[in-house]
Amino acid sequence: MGEKRHRYAIRLEWTGNLGEGTANYRAYSRNHVISGTGKPAIEGSADPAFRGDPARWNPEEMLLASLSACHQLWYLHLCAVAGVVVIAYQDTAEGEMEEAADGGGAFVRAVLRPRVTIAGGGDVQKARALHQEAHAKCFIARSVTFPVDCEAEIVEAQCS
Repeated sequence: MGEKRHRYAIRLEWTGNLGEGTANYRAYSRNHVISGTGKPAIEGSADPAFRGDPARWNPEEMLLASLSACHQLWYLHLCAVAGVVVIAYQDTAEGEMEEAADGGGAFVRAVLRPRVTIAGGGDVQKARALHQEAHAKCFIARSVTFPVDCEAEIVEAQCS
């Protein structure tokens, strides 16, 4: 078939050994560093609810950021192809995870809230519709098992 495969590699190093390793639940930090060749490191930890450092990115936030960034990249591509000129894009995404009785958990939903500004005189309806196509093509959204909703706002820049 004509399928293409892409491979990704990262390095994760736990930096939270406080001297006793994982001797007990409180004996270690959840801090870690994620790195990749030629890229700046990302300082990670657990969600503060699980004894993580609130100043570091947690996996749940990074999953939500991946959903948001993937949607944005597809959306910008589709707009460029369709002749919709985007001049600003920002998203305030939120996700919800539920803990299970056994201590595990899973995301139950995510909501993307992109606020897109298009050039004056642009096609607002087309700009709105392209969010559905972006969602349908987003590699990350297609890979998760929970619903990802998109509540987009399209703003038309004022002509001067």
